[in-house]
Amino acid sequence: MARFVLILFAFLLAVPGFSQETTARLKVACIGNSVTYGYGIKDREQNAYPAQLQQLLGGRYEVANFGLSGATLLRKGHRPYTQTRQYKDALAFKPDIAVIHLGLNDTDPRNWPNYRDEFAADYYHLIDTLRAVNPQVRILISRLTPIFSGHPRFTSGTRDWFWQIQALIPVIAENRNVELIDLHTPLYSRPDLFPDELHPTAAGAGIIASTVAGQITGKYGGLQLASVFSDHMVLQQKMPIPVQGKADAGQEVRVSFKGEEVTATAGPDGKWEAMLPAQKAGGPYQLQVSTADTSISINDVLVGEVWLCSGQSNMAFPLRQAVHTSEEMRQAQQSSDIRLLQLKPLAETNNVAWDSVTLGKVNRLAYFSGTWQRTDSVEAKDFSAVAYYFGKELQEQLGVPVGLIEVAVGGSGTESWISRYTLEHHPQLVHMLHNWRNSDFLMPWVRERAATNLQEATLATQRHPYQPAYNYEAGIAPLTAFPIKGMIWYQGESNAHNIELHEELFKTLVQDWRGAWGYPFPFYYAQLSSINRPSWPHFRDSQRRLLAQIQNTGMAVTSDVGNPQDVHPRQKRQVGERLAAWALANTYGKRIPYSGPLFKKADFTGNKAICTFEHGKGLKASDGSSLRGFEVAGSDLIFREAKAEIRGSKVQVWSDEVPEPKYVRYGWEPYTTANLVNKAGLPASTFNSFYTTNK
Repeated sequence: MARFVLILFAFLLAVPGFSQETTARLKVACIGNSVTYGYGIKDREQNAYPAQLQQLLGGRYEVANFGLSGATLLRKGHRPYTQTRQYKDALAFKPDIAVIHLGLNDTDPRNWPNYRDEFAADYYHLIDTLRAVNPQVRILISRLTPIFSGHPRFTSGTRDWFWQIQALIPVIAENRNVELIDLHTPLYSRPDLFPDELHPTAAGAGIIASTVAGQITGKYGGLQLASVFSDHMVLQQKMPIPVQGKADAGQEVRVSFKGEEVTATAGPDGKWEAMLPAQKAGGPYQLQVSTADTSISINDVLVGEVWLCSGQSNMAFPLRQAVHTSEEMRQAQQSSDIRLLQLKPLAETNNVAWDSVTLGKVNRLAYFSGTWQRTDSVEAKDFSAVAYYFGKELQEQLGVPVGLIEVAVGGSGTESWISRYTLEHHPQLVHMLHNWRNSDFLMPWVRERAATNLQEATLATQRHPYQPAYNYEAGIAPLTAFPIKGMIWYQGESNAHNIELHEELFKTLVQDWRGAWGYPFPFYYAQLSSINRPSWPHFRDSQRRLLAQIQNTGMAVTSDVGNPQDVHPRQKRQVGERLAAWALANTYGKRIPYSGPLFKKADFTGNKAICTFEHGKGLKASDGSSLRGFEVAGSDLIFREAKAEIRGSKVQVWSDEVPEPKYVRYGWEPYTTANLVNKAGLPASTFNSFYTTNK
């Protein structure tokens, strides 16, 4: 009989669900405010994050929702959580695991300005009372979910107080020896999931639930590498190389490269990073990444120079459409030491409406995709022509492998490439984020094209690559941990409607990206070319002046290879090689000419303007004829066409119609045939001495 009872008991244990029902379930208390409660979510009882967390964790856990809309962590706040029924119920629940998400309502002006000094002590009180009812309780305190810029109190205080609270929460976690969980990062790039700028939808609650479930269980699907790591890649030489990815929490990850091995341990969020020492140029090599149960091999890895190539359609303009010879294309197909990572857009921003599948992927930031490839006939012809010619010149001059990463979107504005945090904290640019589809910050054409692409969208918060911050979040953010040597940039056509705004955007962009990578890498950009668009002379001159305002930058003049009607001139080799000259001279120390004449000053003597240039050695006309493109004006600022002659390293300019010139300008037509170059044949930049001296 006893043996029969034992057999029966063993049989019952084998029945699915029986052991879960007879084993005490781990109790999970979700403590928080309206985000935890599920405010605004349809069928909240099934779709709030605690309910979705229950579904993810399964029968071994019992999840309870103790969220309360409007609750503050501050005990002197307008609705202190510790004075509510939900708090008492949470203590009576005696949780084994407590997930706390409080602090959003503490940003209210009734609370934070008056009682901020008590926030840490009040958080400690909450932690201590949970431990009092269960000394073994596992406590996770959360970095706050986002408050977006459309919130009515965002710029009047909420933004700043929100980030002050965010900074305190890790300190509190460390001092009370509790776990820190990040609910902010997974949602900060998903404003589409926050219709009122504060409360997530059911899908947003699902992201919270998934994040919490991962930290509770430590399961993240095993070993994974960051997407930038693939066969045929190039690693930046002479810089430590962080190899990154995800694994199950606590797993040891081993990284082997060139006979060296380094290790890392996956954190509670599953993230790991192993730092390889700096390497010399060479290859091919194999990169091996493994855990106890999984191994990943990355083959045909080179070490050399890595450059990021970004902007809008003139950067994306493919090699096959550029002016090229058959020999140039043949060389492109055989450049084994040039490797290409083209992050291709999911859908072009053409004049068409996107379908629902595309719209959904855009919202999920699944807009760019691609892996490293060898340069061959298939890959080279669709890669950026400017970037290819840039990389080809570097590889030939330096004799090391070159890796080029292309991430560009036709029609995109500078604002789409700047991080959300940077835009939010800029006193002017913060206003670009909210209601962007109706904002005159953005060029009308940009808004119109986005509206066409989004015709079938059903969400008012639908995202688009022209939206401020989008291309940074979808394309640049995944690359910022990957070392690069520098950056080339061809963009501005979609910001030429507001030159003053672009000046602020461009300076902010450079600072933002350098901050993201953690070092002031060189940033070389193409000046807009010539086309019959009225604002372009002003824009080109503005780009010239920016050279003196931002350190470690360079500008390739392209006005001589423009097209009066086509915004996409086909002569891209010159642009790429001119950008390469800046890099070779200023980044790699090669003694070569790298810039055309750049206006320095004008002296006025009698009826002449005497113009002095940097990079003015061997001034001449590009076509051997008289100089074209110069104009002078008197104090009335009415410019007249002028004659010009080269005198040594200077240019004398005069007009019989302007007896007392005060200002001089050059190349000031939208489509210009101005022809001043230096000995190296590099063209002079558009300039206007009035704006040089009056900015």
